[in-house]
Amino acid sequence: MRPAASAAAPPAADAGATEPPEAPAVVPASLKFKGKTLDGKSFDAATMAGKPTILWFWAPWCATCASEAQSIADLQDEYAGRLNILGIAGMGGNKDMHEFVSDLEVGEVPHLDDGPGKLWKKFGITEQSTYVILDRAGKVVVRSYLDDLQLTTKVKSLVA
Repeated sequence: MRPAASAAAPPAADAGATEPPEAPAVVPASLKFKGKTLDGKSFDAATMAGKPTILWFWAPWCATCASEAQSIADLQDEYAGRLNILGIAGMGGNKDMHEFVSDLEVGEVPHLDDGPGKLWKKFGITEQSTYVILDRAGKVVVRSYLDDLQLTTKVKSLVA
């Protein structure tokens, strides 16, 4: 019988050891923007670096956007902590934007008021409803309308 060598072995892979803190994610150009939430608070997109991200460009009067709200809320619930979702509202007033978020129960998702269209221009958005989906590195992998199945399939592949 061999003596217990584990006591003399270096603690290289001790199960209880803590790993070094994760380095902050590099902020890609696609997430180098700031905006104001619907409530007027500052928002820095750099905080979303390192995770797949959905930028959902919507308008408060858009019926297609309203039909997408449930999918967005479901994705937020299912992938919280592994996926960023940011609503970017335009082509409407702030009061209407608030009503859209409240009525369609997508308040768990942060939303920016982009009434002037600055972010819509940055991402080349010419119509609502458009998704811009970024991979973990911030590379744009989708810039278009997606139906619910297409959106869910894309999210699953990015979060896997």
